[in-house]
Amino acid sequence: MVEYLKLFWEHELEGEPVIILYEVNLDDERLAIRSIDIFADGSTQNIDDLYEEVIEITSIPTVDEFNSHIWGEEFHACLIDKAEFEKIWNNRFYAGCGENYDDSSG
Repeated sequence: MVEYLKLFWEHELEGEPVIILYEVNLDDERLAIRSIDIFADGSTQNIDDLYEEVIEITSIPTVDEFNSHIWGEEFHACLIDKAEFEKIWNNRFYAGCGENYDDSSG
């Protein structure tokens, strides 16, 4: 099974994404299959292998874990559907609020 997660990251760090989308494999310890970094200007970076250059592979936290601020007050998350993930993956741009987007939960 696969879950799609939208993570809002509130920060002032230049060059870092403000939203991260994860395609999470629920049958493999919640490891990410793919992810998308979304920047403040709407540009995106598709990531085929989140673990390519990491030393330690870690599971993607659940929406409840992010929203309970275990990982910090600056993170808020919600579930999205596969269609939203694929639309952004294929368009390589994030249009923000609009059809198939619900940013009100962040």
